[in-house]
Amino acid sequence: MIKPRVDELLDRTDSHYAAVLVAAKRARQLNSYYRALGEGSYEEYTPPMVETATGNYLTIALEELAQGKLEYHYRDRS
Repeated sequence: MIKPRVDELLDRTDSHYAAVLVAAKRARQLNSYYRALGEGSYEEYTPPMVETATGNYLTIALEELAQGKLEYHYRDRS
């Protein structure tokens, strides 16, 4: 079973594609945070915003999205 459920993610985004993009970008940020933490410098990266037992960055990002901790905006191309 996938947690969080897909319908919870779609309540926060307008499409599956947007949910995937937002979660992937946040997972990369979490990866950078933990890498910098190991090097002793983490000031520029945001730590996880949810409590979770998993260490999987993508799962953490999806949980943050489902709980409404992440916002996104499309860039205007004009």
